Amino acid sequence: MHYAILCEDIANSLPLRQQARPAHLERIQTLVDQGRLLVAGPHPALDTEDPGDAGFTGSLIIAEFDSLEAATAWADADPYVEAGVFSKVIVKPYKVVLP
Repeated sequence: MHYAILCEDIANSLPLRQQARPAHLERIQTLVDQGRLLVAGPHPALDTEDPGDAGFTGSLIIAEFDSLEAATAWADADPYVEAGVFSKVIVKPYKVVLP
């Protein structure tokens, strides 16, 4: 089943994001390589592709896991969590309907 991992950043998270980004992307790439990633990306703080120094307000990952517990454990071990980027992480089952 797919699970949505909804993450909210702390204020002024950009320096922490930049530091942890390579490890975060490497971990996401593993999901890609396993064919389990549906979509992933950050929420820009401004209504633009490149928010510059304004940074991001959170992230969304939708990927396939064996269970809610497995998805939660995976989310809890994310480098952004370890770096203190996120103030809140919510993991929910997600049903793909379209396209």
